[in-house]
Amino acid sequence: MPKVATPKRSCGSGRTISIEPVAALPKHHRVIIALSLHILRGGVTRCSDGRVDTVEVRLALRCLLPHCRERWPLELYWDAASQDNEIGRAQGVTAAFNGIVRQLRLAGRYEESGPA
Repeated sequence: MPKVATPKRSCGSGRTISIEPVAALPKHHRVIIALSLHILRGGVTRCSDGRVDTVEVRLALRCLLPHCRERWPLELYWDAASQDNEIGRAQGVTAAFNGIVRQLRLAGRYEESGPA
């Protein structure tokens, strides 16, 4: 099978990161992305009850960092997760989660698979 060139992008730090489509990702990367999104989705669900700036959320955000084209939704999620204002926290975490999913889709790293 011929090797297809994967697009590269540059992040703010000057590093160049290769973005591979979901099918080309090793299984362990797909599992890490899915588990990270599961943790963050849980944070969205729990954020109206209290702060969700936990170690698990921080690790999930860190695991997604190399897979997102832009950092802002990850930083926004963490900042919103630590807010004391219930409404602001809920709105910020939800918006940031949607931004993270969008970044992953744009990078070709996430395809939502539902029941057939």
